[in-house]
Amino acid sequence: MAMNPRLLKPIAARNLGPVEVDYLVVAGAGGGGSGSSGGGGAGGLLSLTGFSVARGIALTVTVGGGGSGHAGGGDTGGGSDGSASLFDIISATGGGGGGRGGVAEEGLGRAGGSGGGGGGGYPDISHSGGTGTAGQGNDGGAGNGGGNAYGGGGGGGAGFVGSAGGSSTQGGNGGNGLASSISGSSVTYAGGGGGSIYILSTEGQQGLGGTGGGGNGSGDANINGADGSANIGGGGGAGARSTSGAVNAPGGSGGSGVVIISAPTAAAATTGSPSVTSSGGKTIYTFTGSGSITF
Repeated sequence: MAMNPRLLKPIAARNLGPVEVDYLVVAGAGGGGSGSSGGGGAGGLLSLTGFSVARGIALTVTVGGGGSGHAGGGDTGGGSDGSASLFDIISATGGGGGGRGGVAEEGLGRAGGSGGGGGGGYPDISHSGGTGTAGQGNDGGAGNGGGNAYGGGGGGGAGFVGSAGGSSTQGGNGGNGLASSISGSSVTYAGGGGGSIYILSTEGQQGLGGTGGGGNGSGDANINGADGSANIGGGGGAGARSTSGAVNAPGGSGGSGVVIISAPTAAAATTGSPSVTSSGGKTIYTFTGSGSITF
């Protein structure tokens, strides 16, 4: 006896219903500048619980890379911006590069998910930090100049603005990031990079990277700005300028981003080889490289 086709529709409809997932999307961070310069801004951070996605459709995942720090050497320069990370229609903006030290027209921190710190100005010029993207991050700190010392600003973080550089041999600290437990344990993401200095007499104090992977700036032209932490979107630390101005330490590179998706325990098809774990009755897909996921 043939089955009534109308009886099959409710079963098919249950299989085609949407899936509610949680996500964390962190972009690549900006690189630090060189020579009394600004720290890199953290990658933009977006998170949400209860995001509805359709079944049977491959959702694109893109993980943004960190921007490069300036190479230093005989001239100063700003850091490069980080790249965006995406999950389906959700896009987090890459962090802004740190501003160049000592040159007015290039000293501004770059805008981004979080803004890069401004470069230490010469003579006696304060360069503004870059603007962060609303809902994703914060502004970078201003770079300052004055007396015999110039301090670059710290890059903005997902949780806080970067602090301003000081005219008393002090680089600005990077802004702190934000903690998330989407992976099953608390991890802090997207901290800004620390600013660096240029002094004419004695060594000064570098800016510290913000919590969430921000790299420390340097307070000595023989010490490079530290790289931001990979896979959490930490900004690169800025490199210092020597007392003679002839040597500039390289800035640190920004850390790459990450995309984490937490879903009800159920099989999903993926590309790009994410790590797959479970916690609290959910399956967690952590992408450190680009790919796709289909529920």
